[in-house]
Amino acid sequence: MDRESFVQQLNGQTIFDIIIIGGGATGLGVALDAASRGYKTALFEQSDFAKGTSSKSTKLVHGGVRYLGQGDVSMVFEALRERGRLRDNAPHLVSDLEFIIPNYSFFNTLLYSVGLKFYDLLAGRKSFGKSKLLSKDETVRLLPNVKENGLVSGVLYHDGQFDDSRFAVNLAQSATEHGAVMLNYFKVIKFNKENGKIVGVAIEDKETGMTYSVRSKVVINAAGVWVDDVSALDNVNLASIVKPSQGVHLVVDKTFLDSQKAMMIPKTSDGRVLFTIPWKDKVIIGTTDTPIESASLEPEALDSEVDFIIENYNNYSLKKLTKKDVLSVFAGLRPLAAPIDDGGKTKEISRRHKIFKSISGLITVVGGKWTTYRSMAEEIVTESVKDSLIPSASSITKNLRLHGYLKDENSIDPLKFYGSDLQIIEGLERFNEKLTTKLHSKYPYKYSHVVWACRAEYCRGVDDFLSRRIRMTVLDAKVAYKMAPIVAEIIASELNKNDRWVDEQIQEYTEIVKKYIMNEEEFKETKQSIN
Repeated sequence: MDRESFVQQLNGQTIFDIIIIGGGATGLGVALDAASRGYKTALFEQSDFAKGTSSKSTKLVHGGVRYLGQGDVSMVFEALRERGRLRDNAPHLVSDLEFIIPNYSFFNTLLYSVGLKFYDLLAGRKSFGKSKLLSKDETVRLLPNVKENGLVSGVLYHDGQFDDSRFAVNLAQSATEHGAVMLNYFKVIKFNKENGKIVGVAIEDKETGMTYSVRSKVVINAAGVWVDDVSALDNVNLASIVKPSQGVHLVVDKTFLDSQKAMMIPKTSDGRVLFTIPWKDKVIIGTTDTPIESASLEPEALDSEVDFIIENYNNYSLKKLTKKDVLSVFAGLRPLAAPIDDGGKTKEISRRHKIFKSISGLITVVGGKWTTYRSMAEEIVTESVKDSLIPSASSITKNLRLHGYLKDENSIDPLKFYGSDLQIIEGLERFNEKLTTKLHSKYPYKYSHVVWACRAEYCRGVDDFLSRRIRMTVLDAKVAYKMAPIVAEIIASELNKNDRWVDEQIQEYTEIVKKYIMNEEEFKETKQSIN
């Protein structure tokens, strides 16, 4: 990854086939699909790749059991097929996870047993494993903390788990390897038009303040919850097409599940489901579905959302959870396609994506989810090149292995997510023993990982590294805060930044990580312990 060479291609002489605005799951998927077809491709992201929605998911690649309950069989069928392709193409990031649904009535036992057999059938050859009925005793043995009073049975089924922001990094790397220009911290500020048609974009380098004018045959707006803002650059009179919905997750110690199986709470007080999932030696509990009026790069969890998760978790668990037990809380915004008749219930809005084309030619996509990012990208690129000067070419991403591909299904290495890159990182350590130094004694992350992030993973600052390259902000916000100063020093050395930049980075990250720590008092205690 050579950022300088990318910037040099913004010289006004290069004409791209496709420019993508937005570096989340959809935009990155489109960039890889387009570049791998041989199209001259560029992607611009105003912040870091996957900074928003795409790094704040429930960490699942799944068919959607609850969509099956809603009767959306075709969506489940597609998602299950794509789930299998994700594991085939990135086994270092995607793995099988067993879920157990505790049943407290004989009706639910029958309902979920039959429903999940149909789920297995839809998965076909891409199945991760077959579901099975569990007795009450088996359920308690596999979920030691589950509430026993009234428990009748359990149903075990299989779905996929992954690391969302690491997947995003590998998508960006894969697109680069196919010739795409991938630039984070570049913001589109204007559309350039000729005869009313978009022929390119004006962009600003948010690090230097430099602006560039870049030509392209097709421009795709994949800005997630910010698609309306981007569309407004084209036409200020366009109606809103996105309905943001906030999802909150709590991260707690693994003892609150005490199992390598996940638990799906089948019905919460608002009629949704709640997942309790083992992830990176912690447990993630979520999520909520709260309508939000405006988008933010760092949305904050509402007290009511935290209370909702704790209350519904405690209804099914013998080990009771309090706010003091929360290691980190994170909120993400879903860019749901705005319905024609808005009843205010985002859980009823389809997660299917929608594609729009403006009079000036801007292609805009909204909606979708991580599991189906690849098939979405294939459709978007295919539709985008129609009626353009770009020659038709077939997508190859169904069987395209992502950067880092390494098939080692039995590995329990906490650094497995690096895949084949881990050997290169270990090579760096052999040349410089200092790089083997740990960033914190409790976790496996080292100086070498910061260096690698800067050289090969588009890392431009402390938040990029701690939040999306090693996930510490999400896993343990207080420890992440303690890591920040040394991480800033290492990044400054790699990117040739001065002491003032280091201080600014620490201050910026402090304001971010505060939102992940449950309350102000806990943050003050952490700050005092460092000072």
